[in-house]
Amino acid sequence: MNRSYFKQAVFFLLCLCAFGAVVPQARAAAPNILYIVADDLGWKDVGFHGCTDIQTPNLDQLAGSGARLERFYVQPFCTPTRAALMTGRYPIRYGLQTVVIPSKGTYGLDTSEFLLPQALRGAGYHTAMVGKWHLGHADPKYWPCQRGFDYHYGAVLGEIDYFTRESHGVLDWQRNNKEVREEGYNTQLISSDAVRLIAAHDTSRPLFLYLAFTAAHTPYQAPKEYLERYRHIKDETRRTYAAMITCMDDGIGKVLDALEQKNMRGNTLIVFHSDNGGTRDARMTGEGNVKTVPCDNGELKGGKGQLYEGGTRVPAFANWPGHIKAGEVSGLIHVVDMMPTLARVAGASTAESKPLDGHDCWETIAEGKPSGRSEMLYNVDPFGGALREGEWKIVWKSVLPSSVELFDLKNDPSETTDLAGQQPAKVKELQARLEALARESEKPLFMEAAMKAVFSGIFGPAPIPTEASGATSEP
Repeated sequence: MNRSYFKQAVFFLLCLCAFGAVVPQARAAAPNILYIVADDLGWKDVGFHGCTDIQTPNLDQLAGSGARLERFYVQPFCTPTRAALMTGRYPIRYGLQTVVIPSKGTYGLDTSEFLLPQALRGAGYHTAMVGKWHLGHADPKYWPCQRGFDYHYGAVLGEIDYFTRESHGVLDWQRNNKEVREEGYNTQLISSDAVRLIAAHDTSRPLFLYLAFTAAHTPYQAPKEYLERYRHIKDETRRTYAAMITCMDDGIGKVLDALEQKNMRGNTLIVFHSDNGGTRDARMTGEGNVKTVPCDNGELKGGKGQLYEGGTRVPAFANWPGHIKAGEVSGLIHVVDMMPTLARVAGASTAESKPLDGHDCWETIAEGKPSGRSEMLYNVDPFGGALREGEWKIVWKSVLPSSVELFDLKNDPSETTDLAGQQPAKVKELQARLEALARESEKPLFMEAAMKAVFSGIFGPAPIPTEASGATSEP
């Protein structure tokens, strides 16, 4: 054999061997992702933020051994936050910027949007969702299994009874598009299904599990054994709220145990946060009546439904043994940043996404480096808006009587001092930017639906199909 040809053949074979060794290692290195979202959880209602009357040992352990994301922001309402997570784009881009999809709403997250589970599935992940969707319920085309998830168990609407899983007398509980009737308490059913799913997972593929609890959203309901744990709390609503949170924490502990038993924990990235700030206004608690508002946002101003810090800055952490440094992370992160960040970690492509508003913030999460994010849109809609540029934040309420507030968040994180009168140039600059973003916005779908249904009662019975006839997961 020609010596030159022999050398080339050997080199080629070595390259093939090296390639064959590298590719499986790269795929194996892709972490499992457990993404946990709580519902209406107050900033100070977890132990790692100093709560003393609600026990959250599992969340505290994860936060203590991981990165506490102390400046993690979301939208002030449920649906917009979940949409921002799934798309990496602000809700103004597709009309979901105004409140939540109501029970009688027939719209959903635009099906032309490319979602996080689609990106991860394209990278070889098994994509599963357990829990609350709330990105469209009236038409199966909006449901999770039609939007990139291989598996879904839970609710597609927003607020449902914890024991009957009904909204306005209509059952909202399904597995893979088919109605499920069963006994039990939502939070425990959700965590049990996540445990079952992990136990059955084929570890030759990485797992993306989106675990979206309904706790601690209204109606305030909890099992008797958990209410008994908090019998010392005098306020009935706070007692039930505390019981709901601890039940969720116990469920998360069982999910962690399942990961350990499956030898998956060491290669699992866990992210946790609330979908919006804790409720401080009874009008924002949901469709039922509550005696008192139980959530505690500490020193943060306002709560759910408001553009102040209490409505948008939420308890959050990320944990991945050996990959994320333990400690406090002060870098500015918005939930839209999670799409490009998780895609980067998973080796997934966002090429099919529309222009992203999110930034890859992995170095911020893993190493505590500056996020590089200066501007952050809290929201903008016909009722007003809020924008952050550096440490300056404007809150502009356009509904008459209108008002404009300016805060220096570096020196005044509790938004106690309005500096608008002292900084007219900065106010003008930030107002101009909000106006520009408003002009870029799609029309709010809620407003269009509300105008059509103004006399028919938009919060009436929910048009939830009992089953998706012929609906299947996308190929």
